[in-house]
Amino acid sequence: MASLVHDYASVDAFDDATRRAATRDEYSPVMILLTILSTAGVLYYGWFLLRPSNRGDVLPWLLVIVSESILVFHGLASMWTILAGQRDRRDWTYQAARAALYDPNDPELLATLDDPSQWPMWMDGRIVTVDVLITVYGEPIDVIRRTAEAALAIRGRHWTWILDDGRSDEVQALASELGCRYLRRLSNHGAKAGNINNALTIAKGDFFVILDADFVPLPGFIEQTLPFFETATVAFVQTPQTYGNLHNFISRGAGYMQSMFYRFVQPGRNAFNAAFCVGTNVIFRRAAIDDIGGMYTDSKSEDVWTSLTLHGRGWRSIFLPETLAIGDAPDTIEAYAKQQLRWATGGFEILFTSNPLITRRKLTLDQRLMYFVTATHYLTGIAPGLLLLVPVLEIFFDLRPVSLNVGIGEWLLAYAGFYGLQIILAFFTLGSFRIEVLMLAASSFPIYMKAFMNVVIGRDTAWSVTGASKRAASPFNFLTLQVVTFVVLLATTAVGIWRDVLNSQLAVATVWAGLNMIILGAFLIVAMAEARRLRRDDKGARAIDAKSLALSQFLAAPEPRSTPYTIILAELRARQTDADRHETVPVAAIKETAS
Repeated sequence: MASLVHDYASVDAFDDATRRAATRDEYSPVMILLTILSTAGVLYYGWFLLRPSNRGDVLPWLLVIVSESILVFHGLASMWTILAGQRDRRDWTYQAARAALYDPNDPELLATLDDPSQWPMWMDGRIVTVDVLITVYGEPIDVIRRTAEAALAIRGRHWTWILDDGRSDEVQALASELGCRYLRRLSNHGAKAGNINNALTIAKGDFFVILDADFVPLPGFIEQTLPFFETATVAFVQTPQTYGNLHNFISRGAGYMQSMFYRFVQPGRNAFNAAFCVGTNVIFRRAAIDDIGGMYTDSKSEDVWTSLTLHGRGWRSIFLPETLAIGDAPDTIEAYAKQQLRWATGGFEILFTSNPLITRRKLTLDQRLMYFVTATHYLTGIAPGLLLLVPVLEIFFDLRPVSLNVGIGEWLLAYAGFYGLQIILAFFTLGSFRIEVLMLAASSFPIYMKAFMNVVIGRDTAWSVTGASKRAASPFNFLTLQVVTFVVLLATTAVGIWRDVLNSQLAVATVWAGLNMIILGAFLIVAMAEARRLRRDDKGARAIDAKSLALSQFLAAPEPRSTPYTIILAELRARQTDADRHETVPVAAIKETAS
């Protein structure tokens, strides 16, 4: 039997790990089977809860019904969206436009072979222009430098702009040093969207890329996204937020929490023409933004609102599930809380001020359903907080959500069918079960409750950015309700154990309260460790090292297919070979640059 490890010469640019990644099918038969089984589990759990004979006392039963109905609805919506997302949007039109992006006979290209960032790009028989806009608001200068240098190196002729809402002379000097164009405003009106709109009064490219200051683009960003615009109705192409700084509990939890969304949900929304912009790693058609009067400025979640407005005007969006930029996940509890508060507030704003199901915007039924899912998504973050009240009601007030006639086996079957299968599905898609995601999701309900109340009472939220250079606050400034909840669950668990010992029978409520107490307690231990680390002020180096490693891995990974850049090099090499063979005047020597 042949050994699994050998010293044979490599036959191509891949090793076993990168070859498996390149050939992996996101929508494998096992993935589809798990999705269908999870859907069946969701439906069975819904039937179990609504069955009249299973109903217990009214108050805890209503809490369970409201909370679990939210989770069941979103579970079904997610499964539906995942199953709809199997079609690759890179059709023949895209491939033809991609192959013709560079003209090997263009004198300007031949004159700049050593610098692909200056190669003219062609679409529909003409040269197109692209602006790359880097939005800056107080991020560390080293973070901005790395993003700006990578943006300048993107292949295809473009102009790189630094939009500095922090009005920093140091950032201005950096832009001058690197050769970026620099803009600053007198005010911060409209936050990030206002910053972009201000830039668009000066930057006049046919298309523009938006990058947050912490997202480092890969060289092929424009090559992989621009060909979609050969279809005249495409307004923007969004790519995933992939994180490189997964160096601690919070950053891993925040990063992995988005994996399912970017790998399966956003691609599935392509089928509904409802994939939405996430604010960075996106390229827009300038004419589409002009058609709606600029980026939406009346919300901190300008990305979703801009998408909603464009879809209402009949434009198409595309989500490309390919990593083309590496950024920073929030790596402190403060950064995570502020990010989630901003995102949740944007979702609830849509729900209450422009409910997709009844809005006058001219959306299709598909789009209305998908945007309703978006607008109500963060209710799934509030539901765990409501469910924490159920064991408290049972242990202290003897109020039960489910009838005593329901056996523990039947209850476990329904519960496992709903939650267990979704955990298995998440395990399969992520490659492992991420305890960080479970703990972070279970501990975040106060953030979403605050966002909900902010929208209900009309309270504005301050703008914040991931990775800003100011010193982080103590994590316990953002965990008051979590600490109170932990104390309540601790007392509930203690009383429940005492009661169960007297009754010689273990109750589900005691287990329920105990498990949630352990999860919250573990999260508070993470918070204490973060507080100690912040006092030592040593968080920066590990984050930078982790992101540098992730970037180097992406840049070093072989590409499983040709790119417009490699197509041009191959054609010019073939011409050179042919010219040498026939002893004619050779084409200019080709120097292949690093991709």
